[in-house]
Amino acid sequence: MKHIRRSGIWRKFILTVLMLSLLWSFPLPAEGAEESVRALYREYRERLEAITSRADIAANGFEIVEDQIFPIELSGYGEVSMIPAFDRDYSRLALFFVQEDGAVLYKTDQLETNNRVLGQMKQPNKAIAAISFQDLNRDGRMDVVLITFCVNESGSYANKPYKVGDVLFQDKAGTGFYRDYRIADKINRFGMNKGAESITAFVRDGYSTEFLYTATTLDELLRNQFQIITEQCHFRTFGKLGRLQVVPGVYRLATYDIFMIYLVNEQGNILSCLQPMGDYDNLYALKGINCRDIDGDGLKDIVVLARYSYADAIGQLVVVSDYSIYYQRTNGFSVDTEIHNNYQCSDEDTMEALVEKARAYWGWKSEND
Repeated sequence: MKHIRRSGIWRKFILTVLMLSLLWSFPLPAEGAEESVRALYREYRERLEAITSRADIAANGFEIVEDQIFPIELSGYGEVSMIPAFDRDYSRLALFFVQEDGAVLYKTDQLETNNRVLGQMKQPNKAIAAISFQDLNRDGRMDVVLITFCVNESGSYANKPYKVGDVLFQDKAGTGFYRDYRIADKINRFGMNKGAESITAFVRDGYSTEFLYTATTLDELLRNQFQIITEQCHFRTFGKLGRLQVVPGVYRLATYDIFMIYLVNEQGNILSCLQPMGDYDNLYALKGINCRDIDGDGLKDIVVLARYSYADAIGQLVVVSDYSIYYQRTNGFSVDTEIHNNYQCSDEDTMEALVEKARAYWGWKSEND
């Protein structure tokens, strides 16, 4: 694996523009609604600040996650208990650091997971996926790795569980914690939130998946230890896009195989990047890649069938089969949502059967049409 390298000026500029565009994409509340949110936030903050002992947590509207209470060493206080709790009204997560007599020594709700829906009090937090304690910045003090499960109620991502990773660094006094929003941004934007191991590999050891999303050539991928799945790598002609090499492969981060597919021209330049793994944690097995016309427009599309693994809400390993279809357009490829919303494949599905069902959706009568 290759350690994180300094980005060029152009890359920093692009990432800055992406961050600003995300901020601008959120609708601003009307003046009356904004004042209402402020009033609710003041009430919420008053309840949070009123908590000075463990007994106060439930009394002020927070529900303790009992199976996620762990001891941690704070250099300024000694061993304490870290107690996570969700606010019952707004699903905001707070962490309370409590000594043996029940006194709250430190508390914080300044967490990445509490900023999923900007401008609203209620957040989509559903559960804690993982908590781990590591010395991430090698200063001799224990830091906190936190991963939560979230589910949005509306929008294009509605009802689809996803993970949010975060890191809290213990301060020099050993009496509290601080965050670096830039680290949390990269953890979540580049898919390094799959597990505590992947976050540790990034923050402590310097390994990163960022190159998977920013590389412009096949050589750059290979220099960063991207492993091509050679048996599924081949050239195909895609209409006006020309002759392209379909390059599937994985990058191993900690215990996770991150699966990507690149379309590379004959000069070795990446024209398109496909991400069929979505929010799954790991590629378990690639069952096949098929390039043929699916929607009947005369252009080759791409069908990907694979098995993926992930840890569910109670930490058990789940392995499922899933597929993705990418339709060729004049300027690239667009991912299918229509068929996938209507048909979920099973472990028994083969590529041939999946292609036949997909083509039938678009009106093909038989494989020979």
